Amino acid sequence: MPWLIRVKRKFNSAHFLTDYHGSPEPLHGHTWSVEVYIKAQELDKGGMGIDFLEIDGFLKEILPDYRCMNDIYDFSPSAENVARWVYTKVKERFPTLQKVVVWETDNCGAEYYED
Repeated sequence: MPWLIRVKRKFNSAHFLTDYHGSPEPLHGHTWSVEVYIKAQELDKGGMGIDFLEIDGFLKEILPDYRCMNDIYDFSPSAENVARWVYTKVKERFPTLQKVVVWETDNCGAEYYED
């Protein structure tokens, strides 16, 4: 029986969209949330599929906390594009990743997964 291990991490970052309805959007910031969902097929002797702290530590390494995303990425940092970027990075480290959800606000976000 598989388990779905979920880890959520918040970070603060600024961004602007380069082609928002035909014109640049002003620079602004958010407290973003990222959720990752990783499948575990079995548990270790301690009863864990994947250590939450290992996943959280990796997210801490890759997320652009207190930075402007436009200075880091070569794409327009919409929630959709950030979700795809995080998915690619996390999948390299945790191959059984199922999906990533990026929340730009408490009520608006984007999910990325591969069929």
